[in-house]
Amino acid sequence: MYTQAMSVGPQDEARRLQTAEEQARNAAFEQRIDDGDFIEAKDWMPDHYRKTLVRQISQHAHSEIVGMLPEGNWITRAPTLKRKAILLAKVQDEGGHGLYLYSAAETLGTSRDQMLDALHTGKAKYSSIFNYPTLTWADIGVIGWLVDGAAIMNQVPLCRCSYGPYARAMIRICREESFHQRQGYESLLTMMRDGTDAQKAMVQDAVNRWWWPSLMMFGPADKDSPNSEQSMRWGIKRLSNDELRQKFVDATVPQAEILGVTLPDPQLAWNAERDHYDFGPIDWSEFWRVVGGDGPCNRERLSARVKAWEDGAWVRDAALAHAQKRATQAAAA
Repeated sequence: MYTQAMSVGPQDEARRLQTAEEQARNAAFEQRIDDGDFIEAKDWMPDHYRKTLVRQISQHAHSEIVGMLPEGNWITRAPTLKRKAILLAKVQDEGGHGLYLYSAAETLGTSRDQMLDALHTGKAKYSSIFNYPTLTWADIGVIGWLVDGAAIMNQVPLCRCSYGPYARAMIRICREESFHQRQGYESLLTMMRDGTDAQKAMVQDAVNRWWWPSLMMFGPADKDSPNSEQSMRWGIKRLSNDELRQKFVDATVPQAEILGVTLPDPQLAWNAERDHYDFGPIDWSEFWRVVGGDGPCNRERLSARVKAWEDGAWVRDAALAHAQKRATQAAAA
């Protein structure tokens, strides 16, 4: 679902002296960025541009497959067959999104095994939002409304990312995410309009728990995100973290009013001078604590992914053996 702006390390190659040929290549690359061209897999690109993309796309892919876990937790406990079918389809979509994104990252010269090893050993990050538990059925609706809503706000600009394979993958992903957001909102609307008082209270409780982590999905404040400026200069990002966060708040407040839920921020208010909603301060200490591995479900999520990888080893081995057998037969024919 979910790319989350994080630090991608120093631009080492920009700090050393460049040859005339390297300067010419960089100038040509920057001109293509300025012209709005897509950069393709076989095109020359600066090392830092490539590394930034690998980290962002692989983190996005990791977020998709880790994001299957909190929702998969409710497949067997969905309240109706209709809701079960919807949730099954959604979790399947997320797995597909991960595959698209791993494939896009592989075009940059890194293997899927390398990316997964980085995830399983804790070297690679995924969106902090997936380290929170889904305690009730209402959480599934709120994830669709708030988490997928934040994801769409983040991801639609990526359809214009300067790296072509990533931009094209995002077009289909965003179409499917829009259905996920609408499904989550419809589920909550049903509970708030037709549900019992206990069900309505369940929805409000879920909103209270997921609101602030959803705002954190856009990454740290611009002043604390030193690499965002370069990503925007290269057209990898189109809007800053704070701009995206503001757009999300502005779009979500009216939806909350229709639902009849209260967003847990006493400072939330329309500012006519800014033509935007003002909102309260985010607890960035919690964000960095969760990103650093100390969230409610960090260990659980990572261990689940490692177990799935290990349990599936026999399938990968069988597929490789079958492919080798077919190749041997073809060579002998």
